[in-house]
Amino acid sequence: MGFGKYKILVVDDEENSRVCLGKLLDQAGYDVTCVSGGHEALAFLAKNAVNFVLSDIRMPDMDGLSLLNEIHELYPQTFVVMVTAYGEVDTYLEAVNLGACDFVHKPVRFNELKLVLEKLSITQALQYS
Repeated sequence: MGFGKYKILVVDDEENSRVCLGKLLDQAGYDVTCVSGGHEALAFLAKNAVNFVLSDIRMPDMDGLSLLNEIHELYPQTFVVMVTAYGEVDTYLEAVNLGACDFVHKPVRFNELKLVLEKLSITQALQYS
């Protein structure tokens, strides 16, 4: 299955994380856009459909859980994967309750992320075909 058709929005206030993840996803054949915060992500999503959002949880302008909640309400077909450097169980449970499809820990291991995206690609294709 080719991944060129899958559009991903990366949301992270840390420039190095955002740029590195964006480059890796681009090289893997995904159509990637990177933004630095939740408000910017929502503005992008208002004009562009994406398959997946990879969002950091801790961001200054709008935290990832608030962004997740907005995406889940406004764009229910968009799958959201939360990215965090912190392994807080309460945060994980709240994210799942808000509709997060999966969780990836920083530093992101690209092979792990690729498996998550491949699994979600199949799930999305089956649900919305």
